[in-house]
Amino acid sequence: MDSSVKITAKEVNELRQITGAGMMDCKKALVEANGDFEAAIEYLRKKGQKVAANRADRSATEGAAIAKTNADCTKGVVLVLGCETDFVAKNQDFVGFAHKVADVALATMPADLYALLSLDLEGVSIADRLTEQIGKIGEKIEISQFAAVEAPGLIPYIHAGNRIGVLVAVNKAVNTAIEEVGKDVAMQVAAMMPIALDESSVPQSVIEKELEIGKEQAIAEGKPAEMAEKIAQGKLKKYFKDSTLLNQQFVKDNNLTVRDYVKSIDKELAVIDFKRAAIAK
Repeated sequence: MDSSVKITAKEVNELRQITGAGMMDCKKALVEANGDFEAAIEYLRKKGQKVAANRADRSATEGAAIAKTNADCTKGVVLVLGCETDFVAKNQDFVGFAHKVADVALATMPADLYALLSLDLEGVSIADRLTEQIGKIGEKIEISQFAAVEAPGLIPYIHAGNRIGVLVAVNKAVNTAIEEVGKDVAMQVAAMMPIALDESSVPQSVIEKELEIGKEQAIAEGKPAEMAEKIAQGKLKKYFKDSTLLNQQFVKDNNLTVRDYVKSIDKELAVIDFKRAAIAK
């Protein structure tokens, strides 16, 4: 550090515009870097990394859930950018940053969260941008959930002030009518939290666990083993009805399942996948 280097208010403001860090932090960074902007940015990143380490054990239970598709609705992403407080979660800059990350993901369609973090966002990896945000905001900031989907048609939905993001995939290109159906199904996903699309999509390990629970409950009620097996199968069918999207009662009309509702609009239309990302409660 050269004490003879003079840092002007204009330079401090320029660095602030580039990094979003506070005025005093920017001034200190420029002083430490002898007026070198790149070195000052690196200094601020290192400061952010230190903050990140200090806050690693904190819980990012607030944040913004984002769901987006490309122009022709054939590619989509959902993610949650987490933070510690509701105050930060509602900040326009924070939500804007979440959308920037989603836009990069949408352009590249990374395979998983690890691949997403390595992508470039305005010349720096998303992982490093997260560190910058931690330094700027002073809270734990992390991408806690992420999924990318390709399908003939995708409908995005963001619920309850960025608290839940949903993508619904269908087997046909999206038009106005299909978009309306997709939004209805997405609201179902947001509200009812299905664990899978249908019974064939439920992991075998989950099925075995539910059968075991059903049998143990029946035996505990004094039912013989052979009857307990049948009771467990009945409980499993109810589990599929309650917990898989296409078999759930449609929230807007309990006389229909979600599958029936979709077919009532278009007999050839089918929901083929969904993704849900939500702020942890």
